[in-house]
Amino acid sequence: MTISEVISKIEKRIPLQQAEDFDNVGLLCGVPTRNVSGILVCHDALENVVDEAIHKNCNLIVCFHPVIFSGLKSLTGKNYVERAVLKAVENKVAIYAIHTAWDNDFFGVNAGICNHLGLKDLKILQPKKSNLKQLTVYVPEDYSAEVREALFSAGAGNIGFYDECSFTISGKGTFRPTEGSNPFSGQQNIRENADEEMISVIFESYKQSQIMAAVKSAHPYEEVAHQIYSLDNENQYSGLGMYGDLEEAMDERDFLKFVKQKFGLEMIRHSDFTDKKIKRVGVLGGSGASGIRSAISKKCDAYLTGDIKYHDFFLAESKMLICDIGHFESEQFVTQQLFEILSQKFSTFAISKSIEKTNPVNYFI
Repeated sequence: MTISEVISKIEKRIPLQQAEDFDNVGLLCGVPTRNVSGILVCHDALENVVDEAIHKNCNLIVCFHPVIFSGLKSLTGKNYVERAVLKAVENKVAIYAIHTAWDNDFFGVNAGICNHLGLKDLKILQPKKSNLKQLTVYVPEDYSAEVREALFSAGAGNIGFYDECSFTISGKGTFRPTEGSNPFSGQQNIRENADEEMISVIFESYKQSQIMAAVKSAHPYEEVAHQIYSLDNENQYSGLGMYGDLEEAMDERDFLKFVKQKFGLEMIRHSDFTDKKIKRVGVLGGSGASGIRSAISKKCDAYLTGDIKYHDFFLAESKMLICDIGHFESEQFVTQQLFEILSQKFSTFAISKSIEKTNPVNYFI
């Protein structure tokens, strides 16, 4: 199996179109047509991880953070980024990054945090702005099942945890073939009446080209009558952060002890105590100060994230306990998550989980 074939299977599960616009996801280096000998899953593709991949005969590294993010203009080995990429290229090791595509996935980074805390009734904290569209297409009755199946096969009709969703209305259609036409039925310059169905489906905007190609392939008419609308609906199943409820409310100090134990933390930076019980908890893996106001609006009692700055803690205003548990620490379950997904998808070559340390932060206690 080639690198491009592996990537295609990964992206069917974790579409890169879910990633933020600023991000640098996908194949960062490597030859797509090269056969895969093994995959190494890691958090950051640093030089020591590339060494590990070479030692384990893995020529594809699937990492969370993109080692190439911005400003790479040369490969001379002058910094940790260039040394890692240069070594990968010299040893024919490809690097593929997934980052915010997994951050925005309903079952991604933040679901891992919530599941580790035992939170229930999970919801997206900051749903992505609408990337949804609606297609309405008119089909002769005898071909409606075929066109509907083509739509579903191309990825249309997914709503949350349901797929193959559509709505159909039967009606009468008219058309008159004019000069230059090659009609499926009827004659030129004579108006035709047809029993037709109007099929409506919702789809993510990035699927539009493949969906329209599938419709036109399955549709019998020379001209496919259709409309596509952009929707204002928020996508409640994709976005940054997540929140849910603990089984039982906890005292703030007991909650912090609970989090320390669950995440294996030496310390937690937090805002002033509110003297309220903790029941609803919001989380956002990585740098999550941008989610503070959203967590307050969702009536979260506590909010867990990383990279909180001094002034960010003032935003709590006694409404919520803000907890900085560390950037890497909040994302520590990602490697295992990706390892499990890839292990299920690929059985013809080795899938390894990196054992190398990539977290640059240390604590003197």
